[in-house]
Amino acid sequence: MNEYVIAVIIGIVEGLTEFLPISSTGHMILVGSLLGFEGEKASVFEVFIQLGAILSVFILYRDKFYRMMDVRRITSTAGLSAWHVAAGIVPVAGVGFLLHGPIKAYLFSPFTVIIGLVAGAVLMLAAEWAAKRPVTREVEDMTIAQAFFVGLFQILALWPGFSRSGSTIAGGLLFGMNRTAAAEFSFIVAVPLMFMACLYDLLKALSKFSRDDLVMIAIGFAVSFVVAYLSIVWFLRFLNRSTLASFAYYRFVLAAVSYWYFFMR
Repeated sequence: MNEYVIAVIIGIVEGLTEFLPISSTGHMILVGSLLGFEGEKASVFEVFIQLGAILSVFILYRDKFYRMMDVRRITSTAGLSAWHVAAGIVPVAGVGFLLHGPIKAYLFSPFTVIIGLVAGAVLMLAAEWAAKRPVTREVEDMTIAQAFFVGLFQILALWPGFSRSGSTIAGGLLFGMNRTAAAEFSFIVAVPLMFMACLYDLLKALSKFSRDDLVMIAIGFAVSFVVAYLSIVWFLRFLNRSTLASFAYYRFVLAAVSYWYFFMR
């Protein structure tokens, strides 16, 4: 298959799945296996297009980011602050840094993704069932304690297939947030977290990068940015009237189909 077509397909998959609770990493591994797009070049490409998805969140929430970066407010915890974001990042960043090698070596396969898809779906359904009436309806009203405990749930997403947004939103529901507020926090906290992870991966893999790959990377980056922007806008509207259940059922179906395709046919 033409590499530019692959760039468009992978860019669409990344943009659609990065911020929906269905696991972008899991989809990238499964689609990459289907397309035969694997190995070092694929890994570098996937990191670059993740940056496109990150940029879409920054554009959508630029006012909040500018306010958080204002040095005059650096000590303030009023509204959503840099302290909330830090509290949400520290747990998963620490664990991710310590386990980065083993995770990349042992968990990036179709079988582990299938396990993550099922486990993440169960978590989302359990959170919907156990969630109490929300006390935090706006992301600006969340507490630092909520940010920290929601951040703990991101550790689960280090297992490919679990979904960072799915884990985070489920955590938000369990700690008194409504779906929209939890989703917005998930998007916002993803920007510095994913940027650090992407930078770490790029520094390790930059030697694999070639000028001949520039066009392919640019296509994937642009497609990922546009699709991620549109998917976030749609997802927030969806959460205003629906639960996470449909995404959980989709994950069960995807896990079943993937298991059949990779291990039974």
